[in-house]
Amino acid sequence: MTEHAHRTQQLARYLGAAALLGVGIDHIQQYFGASYSLIPTIGTLFALNFASAVLVAAGLVAPVERIFPRAGKRILAFLAASGIGVAMGSLIALLVSEQTPLFGFREYGYRQAIVISIVLEVTTMLLLGAFLLGLVRTSPGRLRPASRLRT
Repeated sequence: MTEHAHRTQQLARYLGAAALLGVGIDHIQQYFGASYSLIPTIGTLFALNFASAVLVAAGLVAPVERIFPRAGKRILAFLAASGIGVAMGSLIALLVSEQTPLFGFREYGYRQAIVISIVLEVTTMLLLGAFLLGLVRTSPGRLRPASRLRT
Protein backbone atom coordinates (compact mmCIF):
# COMPACT_ATOMS: atom_id res chain seq x y z
CA MET A 1 0.00 0.00 0.00
CA THR A 2 1.38 3.40 -0.94
CA GLU A 3 1.75 6.13 1.63
CA HIS A 4 -0.98 8.17 -0.10
CA ALA A 5 -3.41 5.22 -0.03
CA HIS A 6 -2.63 4.58 3.65
CA ARG A 7 -3.27 8.22 4.56
CA THR A 8 -6.52 8.24 2.59
CA GLN A 9 -7.67 5.09 4.37
CA GLN A 10 -6.81 6.54 7.78
CA LEU A 11 -8.61 9.78 6.88
CA ALA A 12 -11.73 7.76 6.04
CA ARG A 13 -11.37 5.95 9.38
CA TYR A 14 -11.11 9.06 11.52
CA LEU A 15 -13.67 11.12 9.59
CA GLY A 16 -16.04 8.13 9.69
CA ALA A 17 -15.58 7.93 13.46
CA ALA A 18 -16.29 11.67 13.75
CA ALA A 19 -19.42 11.37 11.61
CA LEU A 20 -20.59 8.41 13.73
CA LEU A 21 -20.02 10.43 16.89
CA GLY A 22 -22.11 13.18 15.27
CA VAL A 23 -24.93 10.67 14.73
CA GLY A 24 -24.84 9.84 18.43
CA ILE A 25 -24.70 13.48 19.49
CA ASP A 26 -27.67 14.30 17.25
CA HIS A 27 -29.66 11.49 18.90
CA ILE A 28 -28.77 12.47 22.47
CA GLN A 29 -29.64 16.09 21.68
CA GLN A 30 -33.08 14.94 20.55
CA TYR A 31 -33.33 12.73 23.63
CA PHE A 32 -32.85 15.67 25.98
CA GLY A 33 -33.61 18.76 23.86
CA ALA A 34 -36.71 17.54 22.01
CA SER A 35 -38.01 15.41 24.91
CA TYR A 36 -37.62 12.10 23.09
CA SER A 37 -36.74 10.74 26.53
CA LEU A 38 -40.46 10.79 27.29
CA ILE A 39 -41.39 8.56 24.35
CA PRO A 40 -41.54 4.90 25.42
CA THR A 41 -39.08 2.59 23.61
CA ILE A 42 -38.00 5.31 21.14
CA GLY A 43 -36.40 7.36 23.91
CA THR A 44 -34.44 4.34 25.10
CA LEU A 45 -33.33 3.60 21.53
CA PHE A 46 -32.09 7.18 21.11
CA ALA A 47 -30.02 6.88 24.31
CA LEU A 48 -28.64 3.51 23.16
CA ASN A 49 -27.80 5.00 19.78
CA PHE A 50 -25.70 7.63 21.53
CA ALA A 51 -23.96 5.07 23.75
CA SER A 52 -23.15 2.72 20.87
CA ALA A 53 -21.96 5.55 18.62
CA VAL A 54 -19.60 6.82 21.34
CA LEU A 55 -18.19 3.35 22.07
CA VAL A 56 -17.64 2.42 18.42
CA ALA A 57 -16.19 5.84 17.53
CA ALA A 58 -13.81 5.62 20.50
CA GLY A 59 -12.68 2.19 19.31
CA LEU A 60 -12.11 3.49 15.80
CA VAL A 61 -9.85 6.33 16.96
CA ALA A 62 -7.97 4.19 19.51
CA PRO A 63 -4.53 2.85 18.54
CA VAL A 64 -5.95 -0.65 18.10
CA GLU A 65 -3.14 -1.83 15.81
CA ARG A 66 -0.53 -0.99 18.46
CA ILE A 67 -2.47 -2.48 21.36
CA PHE A 68 -3.39 -5.67 19.49
CA PRO A 69 -0.78 -6.12 16.75
CA ARG A 70 -2.04 -9.52 15.58
CA ALA A 71 -5.78 -8.85 15.72
CA GLY A 72 -5.80 -5.08 15.16
CA LYS A 73 -7.10 -5.14 11.59
CA ARG A 74 -9.85 -7.62 12.44
CA ILE A 75 -10.92 -5.50 15.39
CA LEU A 76 -10.96 -2.38 13.21
CA ALA A 77 -12.99 -4.22 10.58
CA PHE A 78 -15.49 -5.25 13.25
CA LEU A 79 -15.68 -1.68 14.58
CA ALA A 80 -16.14 -0.22 11.09
CA ALA A 81 -18.90 -2.73 10.31
CA SER A 82 -20.51 -1.94 13.67
CA GLY A 83 -20.40 1.79 12.94
CA ILE A 84 -22.01 1.18 9.56
CA GLY A 85 -24.67 -0.89 11.33
CA VAL A 86 -25.43 1.86 13.85
CA ALA A 87 -25.75 4.49 11.12
CA MET A 88 -27.74 2.24 8.79
CA GLY A 89 -30.05 1.12 11.59
CA SER A 90 -30.74 4.73 12.54
CA LEU A 91 -31.47 5.72 8.96
CA ILE A 92 -33.73 2.73 8.32
CA ALA A 93 -35.63 3.36 11.57
CA LEU A 94 -36.12 7.00 10.57
CA LEU A 95 -37.37 6.08 7.10
CA VAL A 96 -39.74 3.48 8.53
CA SER A 97 -41.06 5.90 11.18
CA GLU A 98 -41.91 8.40 8.45
CA GLN A 99 -44.14 5.87 6.68
CA THR A 100 -45.69 3.91 9.53
CA PRO A 101 -45.59 4.02 13.33
CA LEU A 102 -42.46 2.44 14.79
CA PHE A 103 -43.05 1.21 18.35
CA GLY A 104 -46.08 3.50 18.39
CA PHE A 105 -44.10 6.57 17.25
CA ARG A 106 -44.33 8.32 13.92
CA GLU A 107 -41.95 11.02 12.64
CA TYR A 108 -43.32 13.85 10.51
CA GLY A 109 -41.42 16.24 8.27
CA TYR A 110 -37.77 17.08 7.88
CA ARG A 111 -36.73 19.26 10.79
CA GLN A 112 -33.14 20.45 10.97
CA ALA A 113 -32.15 17.65 13.37
CA ILE A 114 -33.51 15.03 10.97
CA VAL A 115 -31.64 16.47 7.98
CA ILE A 116 -28.43 16.63 10.03
CA SER A 117 -28.96 13.04 11.14
CA ILE A 118 -29.52 11.80 7.58
CA VAL A 119 -26.39 13.58 6.32
CA LEU A 120 -24.27 12.21 9.17
CA GLU A 121 -25.63 8.67 8.80
CA VAL A 122 -24.97 8.56 5.05
CA THR A 123 -21.53 10.13 5.55
CA THR A 124 -20.71 7.55 8.24
CA MET A 125 -21.73 4.66 5.99
CA LEU A 126 -19.70 5.96 3.04
CA LEU A 127 -16.54 6.76 5.00
CA LEU A 128 -16.49 3.63 7.14
CA GLY A 129 -17.42 1.58 4.07
CA ALA A 130 -14.41 3.01 2.24
CA PHE A 131 -12.19 2.30 5.25
CA LEU A 132 -13.49 -1.26 5.51
CA LEU A 133 -12.97 -1.84 1.81
CA GLY A 134 -9.39 -0.60 2.17
CA LEU A 135 -8.80 -3.03 5.05
CA VAL A 136 -10.11 -5.95 3.02
CA ARG A 137 -8.00 -5.02 0.00
CA THR A 138 -4.76 -4.64 1.94
CA SER A 139 -5.03 -7.85 3.95
CA PRO A 140 -7.67 -10.17 2.56
CA GLY A 141 -6.24 -13.31 4.17
CA ARG A 142 -6.01 -11.83 7.64
CA LEU A 143 -9.62 -10.67 7.84
CA ARG A 144 -11.09 -14.05 6.97
CA PRO A 145 -11.77 -16.49 9.79
CA ALA A 146 -9.38 -19.41 10.09
CA SER A 147 -10.40 -22.36 7.97
CA ARG A 148 -11.79 -25.35 9.81
CA LEU A 149 -9.62 -28.35 10.34
CA ARG A 150 -10.69 -31.36 8.32
CA THR A 151 -10.78 -34.75 9.96
